[in-house]
Amino acid sequence: MNDNGGNMEYSKGNIGRVFTVRIDTGEDLLEELEGLAEKESITSAVFILLGAVAKANLVVGPKENAIPPEPMWVNYSDPHEVIGIGNIFLEEGRPKIHLHTSAGRGDNVNVGCMRGESEAFMVLEVFILEISGMDAKRAFDTAKGFAPITFGAMK
Repeated sequence: MNDNGGNMEYSKGNIGRVFTVRIDTGEDLLEELEGLAEKESITSAVFILLGAVAKANLVVGPKENAIPPEPMWVNYSDPHEVIGIGNIFLEEGRPKIHLHTSAGRGDNVNVGCMRGESEAFMVLEVFILEISGMDAKRAFDTAKGFAPITFGAMK
């Protein structure tokens, strides 16, 4: 709801169920989280994670200052330590993961949006806080080139 006359929108909710998740070597982080969200009917949530990935793809910024952006990619094919924060909302009726991580190995550190392949190395621990009592989802915006969160009526 837009109470300040600007473009910012928000909705209020409450913390619902809380999940602690372990994702093991070889499992795909994003696939596992989407699968859990479908199985448990999680439609709105925020999560934090820590652990390591063996392989991953990060969008580390736009190539140019333009909207819609053309993404710059970093691809990992060796283990990197990660911490991250993300959310889960429905897009076209299915759970969509939006995850930003910091990934490092030695002196090489990147921060970006994890997309595509995300293979766990050893273990990833994820702590999901479901948000109840709000109507929020993602809807693709052609002009922006992505699917921002949109809000409906409060429950």
